[in-house]
Amino acid sequence: MLNLKGEKVYLRALEPTDLDFLYKLENDTSVWEISGTLKPYSKKVLRLYLDNAHRDIYDVKQLRLCISDHQHNCIGLIDLFDFDPKHRRAGIGVVIVEPGDRNKGVGAEALSLLCDYAFSTLDLHQLYANILEDNEASIHLFQKMGFEEIGVKKEWIRTSQGFKNEIMFQKINSNES
Repeated sequence: MLNLKGEKVYLRALEPTDLDFLYKLENDTSVWEISGTLKPYSKKVLRLYLDNAHRDIYDVKQLRLCISDHQHNCIGLIDLFDFDPKHRRAGIGVVIVEPGDRNKGVGAEALSLLCDYAFSTLDLHQLYANILEDNEASIHLFQKMGFEEIGVKKEWIRTSQGFKNEIMFQKINSNES
């Protein structure tokens, strides 16, 4: 398997000990807008999720990894979702939980590690990301990591402030022969 370790962070599988972290993140209403969450998650439901987190990406069509610092603290999550092996593509998303951990290069490094894994190990042709138009930090991150804006879904996400546009970004595997 490809090395999922960088200078600042490494990516690892979710563990049962991540329950409290997952509970905090999934019940943080400030990220519900981007995750599509409509109601809180119980620890029981999240424990069941963790019990099945080992399942293969080809089976469940997604892969969620913990972004850990080198002191082994889980500081965020990064996902591949809507995995489509026939068309060799997947969506990708990243969240760094604490504002104090943001803008330090950890999201970029995690994204780089997972892109490398997706292109070299999973043999994907392309990755895409859907980002709300007002999420300037994520737009900047994905553009910096070589994702290109390919379209806008008008009034795509309903929020408490009304409908928001969602911008779609795409990265094609440049290392294919």
